Order: sequence, then structure tokens, then C-alpha cells
Amino acid sequence: MMFSFQPIGHVHSPYKSAQEVPKGLGAKHDAEGILEILPQFELGLTDIEGFSHLIVLWLFDRLTEEDRQELIGTPPTDNRPHGVFATRSPRRPNPIGFTVVELLRRDGRSLHVRGVDMLDGTPLLDLKPYLSSIPQEKLRRGWLAEAEARASK
Repeated sequence: MMFSFQPIGHVHSPYKSAQEVPKGLGAKHDAEGILEILPQFELGLTDIEGFSHLIVLWLFDRLTEEDRQELIGTPPTDNRPHGVFATRSPRRPNPIGFTVVELLRRDGRSLHVRGVDMLDGTPLLDLKPYLSSIPQEKLRRGWLAEAEARASK
């Protein structure tokens, strides 16, 4: 089965290379950027201003086929290897990124946001309002909580 996606826009970001994006324990993702939506999708932004945060689905467009074969890796937040589906590694079978950003304002087709962690020019696949009904006390952080505990000792 083959899938094809059509970008709905692209990201304006301060990051030109993957090395510039903050990573690891305590990394802050507070960089501001712009999600520039293509003209033919502008109507889809109707009423988006009412949401404080957005889920952004995007494409890791600079990965090689070799990068996409890595199923186990050691993330910068831990010294132990983990499966790719238990991490936020860009090296994935399907090069799809997921980021939650704060919507600061909308100017026509431009969404000014805080929290970008993607490279400048990254293709956008979809936007959704962030809505969570999961209480904070029910969320688990898996191996990451263990790595944070080890790092704080």
C-alpha cells in the first residue's frame, strides 16, 4: 500500500540544522516560528484563533533511507538504548514529526507560534487543536522518568 501526502504549508524556524534544535534532559522548546499555510488551505484555518495550542504534524524531509532503518537507539536523554517507538527520535520508519506548539496569533495564512522544534522550511502535513482530557496524575513518562531520576542524583 502506498501513501502520498500533500504539504499544507511550511515552517519558518530559527533552526537551520538538526544540531541547533535543543535536545536532552531539560531541553526547552520555546523558540518562536511561523507556520505558513498555502493559499488553497487558508479556509481551513477558520476559527483556529480560539485555541491556545496546536498539534503540528510535519515531515522529517531531510532524513535518508538509511536513517529510517534504525529501530533501536540511545536518545540524548539517557545512556540506555530504547525502541524508536518509545522515543522522539527523528529516525523512524515513517518520517513523521509531531509537535505541540502554543498559538500566539494568526495573521492571515501565518500562524505565529512558540515551541517549534523543526527545521526552517520543514513541510507541514496537518494541524489539529490540542485537546487533552487525560488528567496530569494519570500520565506516565516511562523510561524518561527513570532517566531524569538518575540524572538528578
